Amino acid sequence: MPTELGHIEAIFRYPVKSMRGEQLESAQLGWHGLDGDRRFALRRMNDQGGFPYLTASKFPGLVLFTPHNQNGNEQELPTHVRTPDGKDFPIFVPDLAAEIDRRHGAPVEMMQFKNGIFDDACISVIASDTIHEIGRLAGRNLDIRRFRPNIVVRLHKSGAFKEDSWLGGTLSFGDSSDAPAISVTMRDVRCSMVNLDPDTAAPAPEILKTIVRVNDNNAGIYATVTRTGRLSVGQKIFLNR
Repeated sequence: MPTELGHIEAIFRYPVKSMRGEQLESAQLGWHGLDGDRRFALRRMNDQGGFPYLTASKFPGLVLFTPHNQNGNEQELPTHVRTPDGKDFPIFVPDLAAEIDRRHGAPVEMMQFKNGIFDDACISVIASDTIHEIGRLAGRNLDIRRFRPNIVVRLHKSGAFKEDSWLGGTLSFGDSSDAPAISVTMRDVRCSMVNLDPDTAAPAPEILKTIVRVNDNNAGIYATVTRTGRLSVGQKIFLNR
């Protein structure tokens, strides 16, 4: 029998990999994650490795660039990117790549991906209790955005790192037979991204150190989509075994 875990507290998507994300009231969950999530990335032109994309772990200032749709439609893909000092560039113009080249110190080009570009899975989920506990142990009041989740869960029964117990199960969003659903495939192994303040890019290494110490460097889960549909803040979440 499904267990009601809580409800969706927040929804985020990240149109350009490692740039500032967007908080949404609702989003379409497709077979490749949230529509519009990580559909763009900057390729490091001198990197011939298997993952040549520029991320904030290599250039922390990337989190301060803001993709946006100039028409004001948050459901559409971004048309422009705003730099930390307020300049606005169309997403594919050479001037944007040149601005990032100047700050990063190496050439890049913007690329678009039909199905997105992800590290391990197309959906990430974390409970707000887990974030609060990491912050308490690290001695900081943590912004949820440090963890770059797609879905933030507000649990009925409080407790940190409860997401680990969802492995192998399915989360459904709503109690109907056709409710959107995801299969929990693995724990979210964290990197230095969590150390970066989303408003300043200033590092706080004690955050990742805390996650390593208390939960083997895991916080939240990754999942794959098993049923598509609409997600909305406030939607009930059920765990199915």
